[in-house]
Amino acid sequence: MLKEFKKFITEGNVMDLAVAVIMGAAVKEMVDGLINGLIAPLIGAATAGINMKEMAATVAGVKLQYGLFLDALVKFIIIAFIVFLMVKAINKGRDALHKEPAADPTTKTCPYCKSEIDITATRCPHCTSQLSE
Repeated sequence: MLKEFKKFITEGNVMDLAVAVIMGAAVKEMVDGLINGLIAPLIGAATAGINMKEMAATVAGVKLQYGLFLDALVKFIIIAFIVFLMVKAINKGRDALHKEPAADPTTKTCPYCKSEIDITATRCPHCTSQLSE
């Protein structure tokens, strides 16, 4: 049973998940710093010093803190954008590594009639010109 557990823990999926959770927490901290250090003060300055987290409305004696939702929404949009950029960069790098070499051409252009013909042809089937290439 211990061997099975060790195999389960050391397989790629569990390790990938652990790395993803750690990276997600790091990205969240980075975005929190961006929101609290830059974006929220800018919004506060643009809205005459209103703190977005403190925005609330009282309806029928109940305090609705919609500012907390707006703060979470801004954080979500920023995190989603950062993840999008990361995935885009990873996919671009992966595509560059796995780029297949271009296939050798199988056709050529007749220099007389400009038709596309087989690369091994010695005479053009369209204009019947003798090809020197």
